[in-house]
Amino acid sequence: MAPAAWTHTAPNLGRNHRWKVLGVGVAANCSFAAAMGGIPATAVQMRSDYALGTADLGLVLGMIGLGIAVSELPWGMLTDRWGDRRVLLVGLLVTAAALLGLGLWGVPTAHFVPSMPMLAAGMLAVGVLGGSVNGSSGRAVMRWFHDSERGLAMSVRQCAVPMGSGIGALVLPGTALHFGFGAVFVGLALACVAAAGMAWRWLLDPPEEPHEPTRATGAASGAQRATTYSPLRDARLLSTALGMAILVMPQVAVVTFGTVFLHDFAHASVLTISLTLGAVQAGAAITRVWSGRYTDRHRNRPAYLRTCTMAVGVVFAMLGLLVAMLSMRADWLALGTPLLIALLIAGGVVASAWHGVAFTELATLAGASRAGTALGIGNTGVFLTMFLTPLTIPLLLPVGGWGLVWAGGLVCAALAWPLFVWSHRTAKPV
Repeated sequence: MAPAAWTHTAPNLGRNHRWKVLGVGVAANCSFAAAMGGIPATAVQMRSDYALGTADLGLVLGMIGLGIAVSELPWGMLTDRWGDRRVLLVGLLVTAAALLGLGLWGVPTAHFVPSMPMLAAGMLAVGVLGGSVNGSSGRAVMRWFHDSERGLAMSVRQCAVPMGSGIGALVLPGTALHFGFGAVFVGLALACVAAAGMAWRWLLDPPEEPHEPTRATGAASGAQRATTYSPLRDARLLSTALGMAILVMPQVAVVTFGTVFLHDFAHASVLTISLTLGAVQAGAAITRVWSGRYTDRHRNRPAYLRTCTMAVGVVFAMLGLLVAMLSMRADWLALGTPLLIALLIAGGVVASAWHGVAFTELATLAGASRAGTALGIGNTGVFLTMFLTPLTIPLLLPVGGWGLVWAGGLVCAALAWPLFVWSHRTAKPV
């Protein structure tokens, strides 16, 4: 039996308390996203301060994603067993400890520069421990909100990722430049501790579980479904998760190497780079909230995912074509840079807008009692992509330059679209 402090139920609270629970989910995801998306925004400073080559930089930046990828499913399954409150509290505190450790022992000084393996190991630890945040906060939201509100609620929670990343992208490059990476890591640790305080105060168990909608897959329902259903055997869920993993690649390319692209190709200033990535994250947050509300009203999550997939293909094809043209005509660069930035922002936004809807679809397919595992499956693929994408980009650059890198978004969309179509047509789990 878990201590009451860890599994406190809220029998006397009305359903309006669900908005406080949502606020906890937003704060938790925002604090970790500031590290996950903000640290890559310091790529130019990190490359200089840690004396990293482009390939080493890609490996270091990808390690957070690898850590999340390998830990998401175990954390999600643990959440379904232990409860979202306990896992979220522990996860935020140990993530803060890992960031504090980096701030104390992983910072370059005049007499010591941490090695690439040491820095990569620190980023891996942050990812492994921070992977606890996604599934536990998502399960909490699923348990407090009914299906008619879940798209909006999950999208609001999910918008914390670009919001936190945007804050990180705006604040951390300047912090690293003027105060060093010690301030970066310690500040991120304090944010996680603050989110843990909110979770301790407001993340309570609901008085009753929300009603679960009937699954279109024909799986068992009620008590029988609770004992027989496994998200790991649901073909529709797995197909959606695979499509998500592929479609997230263009977004990861923007948030990890967008800084390097704007600096090296467009010769943009630190301020321009920070504002551009901040605009990407702000746009992503807004569109995620809108998309959640829109799909709640129209109940068209699969169709919305397919539409976003096509939009990703179109925007990144245009971006790749523009970069290829500017590469051949350097005298056009000054004129073409505003359009370049606009397309990069648009690409980052459309490649992020669908996240809340997709994760709502996964959690709804699995049901609230298995939402931790379902979200863990989805996040495993997403963050495995987050690890692989920064490793792939340095390999593509010598072959076809930045034009090939951004045109890869069209390829990702072409691969993801049939998976979303197939998952919608799948009638039964396997």
